[in-house]
Formats: sequence, C-alpha cells, structure tokens
Amino acid sequence: MSLPERAMVLAAGRGTRLMPLTQTCPKALVEVAGRTLLSHQLDRLRDAGVEEAIVNVHHFADKVQAHLGERDDAPKIQISDERGCLLETGGALVRARPMLGDKPFFVMNSDVLWTQLAADPLRGLSQKFEAIEKPAAVLLLARKTHAMGLNTRGDFDLNADGRLRRRTGDEEVPYYYAGTQILDPALLDGEAERPFSANLIWDKALAKGALYGVVMDGFWLHVGDPEALDATNAYLAQGCG
Repeated sequence: MSLPERAMVLAAGRGTRLMPLTQTCPKALVEVAGRTLLSHQLDRLRDAGVEEAIVNVHHFADKVQAHLGERDDAPKIQISDERGCLLETGGALVRARPMLGDKPFFVMNSDVLWTQLAADPLRGLSQKFEAIEKPAAVLLLARKTHAMGLNTRGDFDLNADGRLRRRTGDEEVPYYYAGTQILDPALLDGEAERPFSANLIWDKALAKGALYGVVMDGFWLHVGDPEALDATNAYLAQGCG
C-alpha cells in the first residue's frame, strides 16, 4: 500500500468561534498540549511518510509563515497564499492544485485532533482509497459517541460498502466528518478558482457514487471554540492522548 506523498493543511480560516484568542493569533497557531494545532497536523503527516504539505494562509498569514519557517522537520512546506481573498475549503484546493499535482492527496483541517490509535487513520484512508474505483474521495469519520467539541445531529451515515449518505432534514446519523480526507484531484476538474465549500466537491462525488468513508477507532477532538479548547487540553492532560 502506498500513501499520498502530498497533503493540504487548511490553515487560512479566521477562527471566529475561537475569539477572543483569534483576535491576536491565527486559529492554526492556537496551542493544545503545548504545541500548535498546525504542528500537531504536520507531525501526523510526517509520521505517515508524507513528503510535502501545502498550507494555505490568510488570517495572520505572516505569523503562520513565520511559525512554519521555524520548523526543521518533515514534511517540506509550500505556502498557498490567500491574503487577497479567503477561498474557503473548496476554492483553496483549486488554487493549490498546481502544487498538489495529479496524484491523490490528503486534506486536513487544522482544528481537529485524535487520540493515539492502534490503527493509523491516514493508513486506513489510503487502504480504502486503493480498493475503490477512481476518481473518488474518502472521508475520515468519527463516531458521535467518541467525539468531543461538537454536539449536532451528525454529518453522514455509512453503507455496507463504505459509500456515504448525507444526513437529511432532522435525521440523526452516527458519524461526524473528522476533518481529514483523501481526494482525487480529478474531482476538481472544471472548478473555477472562487470561494466555495468542499461540500460542493463531495456532492459531485456523491452523485457518482464515489464518496466513501472510513471510521476511526479512537477518540476525536474538534477544537472549534474556547470551551472545546479547554476540554481538549483537560482530556489530554489526563493522559488520554
């Protein structure tokens, strides 16, 4: 099994729900357990053997770039500059596509963590991706019963073959999108560079039966607001990470 050599880490967001912290600091540089969220993600990619990470910047872009400049560890970093216009999670991928290349790549949000697991979620994504027809996307899922920082009706349900189904209406579904995926760049074909959500890319894949999920076997932590940040730090301080 081969893992993607490249990844995109989404670090450009304003982090409005993490205010007042993000009035002076980008969300990606908020610290959890003594390390920035961005460093946690890059370490995960390094440990999985990813060679290159593209990091998009907008909010406090200079601070993010300075932080990355101090890193002397893999993966190699490239910057996708969105200072002029925040492109959201889909548009960011279109702008970065020349750097991402023509092979499948990981995409990671900067505000999610997971506990140490027996099975590496990135390898689980790669195994599923190798087994399915392409082009496709494979999303990492967290069980709602094994998640902290969100309290919603869920995002997806999972069919027996691993294909995803979106929640509809007031339905309760068992899984959250866990902020990490493998994406085939062909799913970006025809998309103009503009601000748009990656949900539009997923909808395209869903319509073709090409959106899959893999359920992680550990505990997932979403650091979306100050309360979730405090809860995450407390959880990890108990040695649960």
